[in-house]
Amino acid sequence: MSAESTENRILAVLEKDAQASYAEIAELAGVSKPTVRKYISKLESEGVIVGYSADVDPKKLTSQTIALVGIEVASERYVEATRALTELDSVESLFSSSGDHMLMAEVRAPDGASVGKVISEDILSIDGVTAAHPSFLQERLK
Repeated sequence: MSAESTENRILAVLEKDAQASYAEIAELAGVSKPTVRKYISKLESEGVIVGYSADVDPKKLTSQTIALVGIEVASERYVEATRALTELDSVESLFSSSGDHMLMAEVRAPDGASVGKVISEDILSIDGVTAAHPSFLQERLK
């Protein structure tokens, strides 16, 4: 088996269960535990694996509302605006996008009104941000 297919199998296991043990990953990927350890270390050092996280069902959160916010930025201010967005505590994650919006941000706040406040007072106040379009997550289906 090629190294690339081994990496892909290990990554596929981690994407399904970021808490899987090396033994579980090894069994599911069809490799040894030392091989898993070696590849995970390599993938982390290369920046392929950038972190481990928990998937959250927003409907079950009692103290948080999650919104995906499409953000438009003036192209001449893209770098500065993106940097400022990454520094906001309420922005859990930020992605560049080739879809309807230049950027997509995951915003977490206590309720919908607070998400609106984050958008109006924090996101839209950043120089270069021209628009923000929230979509509130309702129920995790998969």
